[in-house]
Amino acid sequence: MEVAMQFAAIDVETANADLASICQIGVAIFRDGTHVDSWSSLVDPEDEFDGFNVSIHGIDEQAVRGAPTWPGIAETLRSLLNGSVVACHTPFDRAATSLACEKHRLVQFDCRWLDTARVVRRAWPDKFGTKGYGLHNVARFLGINFNHHDALEDARAAGEVLCRASAHAGFTLDDWFARVQRPINPTLDQPITRDGNSEGPLFGNVAVFTGSLTIPRRDAADLAARAGCDVGSSVTKKTTLLIVGDQDISKLAGKAKSSKHLEAEELIGQGYPIRILRESDFQSIVVAQAVHG
Repeated sequence: MEVAMQFAAIDVETANADLASICQIGVAIFRDGTHVDSWSSLVDPEDEFDGFNVSIHGIDEQAVRGAPTWPGIAETLRSLLNGSVVACHTPFDRAATSLACEKHRLVQFDCRWLDTARVVRRAWPDKFGTKGYGLHNVARFLGINFNHHDALEDARAAGEVLCRASAHAGFTLDDWFARVQRPINPTLDQPITRDGNSEGPLFGNVAVFTGSLTIPRRDAADLAARAGCDVGSSVTKKTTLLIVGDQDISKLAGKAKSSKHLEAEELIGQGYPIRILRESDFQSIVVAQAVHG
């Protein structure tokens, strides 16, 4: 079944373990399920290259000499990504671009991110539901040939994976945005709760998640619990943090808020100390607390 698809797929390579150290980026544009345009660039990360990373992608200091820095390509990327659905395989590329913008104090890209690894796990649950859903393995399964760890090639492959999965399932992009928020096996769709780590920096808080997150809901709950938060499945008078998916925050104008969001606002109006945070801000707080104690 052919499903109309219009989106950009993105991939980055990094110079070292710091996700903001982007040294190559590729963007593949898809329309109606077909790869129609490409853009890529080497990037000077203004950072050191780790030998391990170089061994993976082959890019080193000499290769990026004279290449633009992240601020030098940000506006080009903005013209390609803003207002679009942007696909990437696993959250790595989304996190890297976000951190690069944060590092250089640039406005984040205004787009809707879709993780194709999460798509694949739901399109072929028997094959990839629990393991083996890396881009190379999935591409081989689907007969997609590409040069792995070249950013543009990886972006194109991720885009083709999304097109194949959509044709296989008969899903639109909006269908996938809804589907990836549900468990791989819908029969396991149970409330997710956690007890917080008593040694965590956020101990004493009760967190609730709502909206489309960049990581699986269970992983988000685990992250919050490690930081010390009890995790609830619904907003109550004990809730202190409501974490809202970034794209849901960006879509609030003129559109309905989730029931959890409305309940939190009602309780705030009654004087209960609930903070409403974007998912990315919550993750930044958790990372900062972990680093600085």
